[in-house]
Amino acid sequence: MPPGRSSRPTQRDIAEMAGVSITTVSHVVNGTRAVAEETRAAVLRAIETTGYTGDAIARSLVTGGTRSIGVAISLMANPYFAMLMQAVEREAAAAGYTVLLADTHDELETEQSTVRALRSRRVEGLLITPAPGDGQVVGELVSLGVPTVLVDRLATRGDVDQVGAENIQATSALTEHLASLGHRRIGLISGAAGLSTSEERTLGYRLGLGRGGLVWNPSLVECGHSSRDGGAAALRTLLALPEPPTALVVANDGMMVGVLHEARSRGLKIGRDLPVVVYDDVEWADLVDPPLTTMAQPIEEIGRRAVRLLLARIADPDRKAEVVRLPPTLRHRESCGCAGIHPVR
Repeated sequence: MPPGRSSRPTQRDIAEMAGVSITTVSHVVNGTRAVAEETRAAVLRAIETTGYTGDAIARSLVTGGTRSIGVAISLMANPYFAMLMQAVEREAAAAGYTVLLADTHDELETEQSTVRALRSRRVEGLLITPAPGDGQVVGELVSLGVPTVLVDRLATRGDVDQVGAENIQATSALTEHLASLGHRRIGLISGAAGLSTSEERTLGYRLGLGRGGLVWNPSLVECGHSSRDGGAAALRTLLALPEPPTALVVANDGMMVGVLHEARSRGLKIGRDLPVVVYDDVEWADLVDPPLTTMAQPIEEIGRRAVRLLLARIADPDRKAEVVRLPPTLRHRESCGCAGIHPVR
């Protein structure tokens, strides 16, 4: 480094020592453009010589790893994802990795930009919960050989590691439970279109109807867009039917919040006037009146397995892709109407 400079080395210092422009140094550090191998080698030598390796990104160029993983997830979509992140961070920290989080807001364009931002930080791999309609982002990551694990929302492709909860049989079990109580018109508030979880839970609902001896009626299914407001609006639509449902399956806990508010505004008692079951379980599920009958996802285990799959992929890029489905647990409480069952009309 030129004499007289006692501060931390900068990209200008690297450029002067390597005999290149600052722009070229930036391209090497951030991987934003291909650089001739000889030029790149000169920049790397300058980085190592000056001690610029104190920067995590620059250090990764010399050592080959940042000991960090990226997570592209929508924290707004569902409280479940916040709990999932805690599990991911705990498991990553135990393995000596830091986690860089980027919120996709469940929008495809935002997901594309956040994934690019994480890759520019030279994370060693990515956990991603694909936004609705995603295919391009995941496909690009796979084609580039970026270690990637899909979490929660799984795809039909077999060339990428994936981990999430089982949805079809679990939602079928919830639907069958309501059918066993005598309900003939069971409604479904489904999640946002384009999500594999929404499609699988709707399929599970249909399977449960068949197992309960009931016929599929599309008018009893309303999309709640995986949100609180959407859940409330879906319930309003279903209750406005000439023959509204006598019981309800709600496909996630975010929508369930909207259902609870809408039912209260109408003076309806959950469990008595409208038996309800929900896929997902939150901390307050047993605190509301009545406590909610839920299908609880193994969030902690999903987070642990996702990190372990990613680290295994980083260590062995050529290993066969795995798809892990973890069974949720039925938590039978009172919102389904089992406590003091009223006759079903």
